[in-house]
Amino acid sequence: MSPTASMTPEQVDQLDATELAALIDHTLLGPTASAQDIDTLCEQAQSYGTASVCIQPIWVERAATRLASSPVKVCTVIGFPSGAQTPETKAYETSQAIQHGADEVDMVIDQAAALANDKATLVRDIGAVVEAAAGHDVVVKVILETAALTDQAKIIACEAAVEAGAHYVKTSTGFGPGGATVADVALLRSTVGDGVGVKASGGIRTRQDAIDMLKAGATRLGASATYAIVS
Repeated sequence: MSPTASMTPEQVDQLDATELAALIDHTLLGPTASAQDIDTLCEQAQSYGTASVCIQPIWVERAATRLASSPVKVCTVIGFPSGAQTPETKAYETSQAIQHGADEVDMVIDQAAALANDKATLVRDIGAVVEAAAGHDVVVKVILETAALTDQAKIIACEAAVEAGAHYVKTSTGFGPGGATVADVALLRSTVGDGVGVKASGGIRTRQDAIDMLKAGATRLGASATYAIVS
């Protein structure tokens, strides 16, 4: 199955703990996280078998070193958490993160452009990151911050992400006015189709939360409560 194509409800129900863990970006984005916290996160991710660790850019090199012999990927965030940086700044952040060992980047969009229905600006915004990641086999996920947007703005942002060549759209930063909802995941999935992945993040704390998001069309989950989800 394509990593971007959603599963049927029956397939989701059949996921065991190992298979569920492999869909999670084990996340620690708090600005006061310490080096020891990052080391612990990497150890946990390897133990659980998660898709990645998702961390702030300052920790990418450390995590990449810790995970060098592991299948767990290193994911970091770009333009985080507001998205109110220039495309050039986001492109530079992306290039630097890749140099330090990032395998995946989750970039925050220009939310004002989405609310203004300005797709051209969004395509430039997202495209700058996609272009910076091109040729490096780096996955680009596009954070919409759905709780701050109208449904029309979410659709415009999804369309821009597809047009710009992003690999995933993502619901939330975890630092905005709300997290993932089943309705938003379903809207994102119906807009992007099966050629682009959907990452649900923000407020996913239990196995049932995870199952609900996957049944709505998510193909990746962002969570800090990974242990509670997979145990």
